[in-house]
Parts: sequence; structure tokens; C-alpha cells
Amino acid sequence: MILKEKIKVVISDLDGTLLNSDHKISQYTKTVFQELHNQNYLIIVATGRHHLDAMPIVAGLDVPLYLVTSNGARIHSPEKELLFSFNMESDAVKSVLSLDIDPEITTVLFRENVWQTNKYNEKLNEFQPEVNYHPELVDFNSLEDLSAIKVFFTHDKHSKLIELRDQILENHTGLFSHAFSLPFCLEFMDKSVDKSVAIAKILEKENFVFEQTISFGDGYNDENMLKSSGKGLVMGNAPDSLKNKLSHLEVILTNDNEGVAKYIAQQILNS
Repeated sequence: MILKEKIKVVISDLDGTLLNSDHKISQYTKTVFQELHNQNYLIIVATGRHHLDAMPIVAGLDVPLYLVTSNGARIHSPEKELLFSFNMESDAVKSVLSLDIDPEITTVLFRENVWQTNKYNEKLNEFQPEVNYHPELVDFNSLEDLSAIKVFFTHDKHSKLIELRDQILENHTGLFSHAFSLPFCLEFMDKSVDKSVAIAKILEKENFVFEQTISFGDGYNDENMLKSSGKGLVMGNAPDSLKNKLSHLEVILTNDNEGVAKYIAQQILNS
């Protein structure tokens, strides 16, 4: 069976995948996704971003779609109805933040309407050309309620985040799932949260299975999604370590070369 006949669902990550390096969707990509909608494909965008941050970005595609955010902690319908939500409990977050974390690392709590952080970080702000999800500088020790959608750490040195990851996992066996959405972005969620788990909920609701999906991603938070899909595609700009780990999957053009849209046009839409 050729790919076009097999695939009914198109799934894409945002940063490093559907978005270019300026964190924008190209006009060509928009045109391709509108044609997907015209041909009745189900579209899912799955991102590590918060839903308030992601919604205005995916609105640029101008098509109905399911939106999976915070690596699977939230699902919104094409009508922007919240279908699923899951938070990390306050005590679990407090236990993580009580560790001896390098003060050079920026720590962020993803809350429902605001992201709370221990320091201003210009690099993070560049990810929001239009600020819809506002930062708030806080002293985490002064907060009673630390429940969060996810805990996010960033530093320019990947090695520092590796050390922090190992420290958290050593002290919290079996409590969390985690992923590097980018080499400088380490994210912790509840152990039940993963993009692939959220996508499975959508597929069940829409009466599809993973074998009918094609997915595109560039980060370790995309790994299970890519492995579960009928066809998983790794972006050319993905880290070599991810390409090597998923060496059985095809590598396509980079995000700046509109890899997702060009692959869909050639292999799915045959245009």
C-alpha cells in the first residue's frame, strides 16, 4: 500500500520542525496544511510549548487541528475546548526545587496562565514573537503551591543539564517523565505525560490507530511519537544523537528548508 493511501493523520512538532529558526510558519507550509485539511486528513500539532503560547502560532495555519501541549499534559480540540489536563503535584515539584540546583540554570514552572521563573532569560523570550504567555519573576521558596504543568530548565551548556537530569532522577525514581526538547531545554512532567500518550487519546476519539499516522519531529520529546507512528520522520536539523538513536527512521530536510511541508506535498499530496 502506498503512503498516500495508508496515512490518515498528520502529526507535527512545532519548534525545529514546523517552525523555522525565526519561530514562524512559512506561507508554503500554510498552503500545504490547508490542502491537507481540504483532503480530510486529521491534523495534530504536538509541542512542548504551553497552550497559551502555541495557540496563536498554530492559528497561522488557518486549519482545524488538535493541539497537544506541554509534551502531552494538555489536549485542546479543534474548537479550542480543553479535553485533557494533568498537573504535577505541588509536593513533587517542591522536592525537585529543593535540590542543590546550579544557580546559573534558569528554572521555569509552567502554570495555567503564567510561567514563573527564577531569572530573566532573553533566549526564552525569543521563542515568543508575540507574548501571550507572560513570565513572572518569583522566589520559589516563597510559594506555597508549586503545582505545575511541567518544570523546565535551560542552560547553554548541555552537560550542566545532563548533570541536573541525573540528579533529579536519582532522587525521584519512577516519579517523572523527562525529555530534552532542545539540547539546552530539559523538561520534567508527571510520569504519565508524553506526547505519544496524548496522541493515542486523540486517535481513539477519532477512530484511528497509530499505523495510520505520519509524524515529524526533531527533539527527544518527540521520540516516542516518532517510534509509535506508522511513518516517523526525523528533521535534518535534529541532534545527531537523536538521528543515531532513531537510525531506522528517515531523515528529511531541515525546518528552515520547509522539510515537513515539502515531504507532505511530495509523498502525501503528490503535488
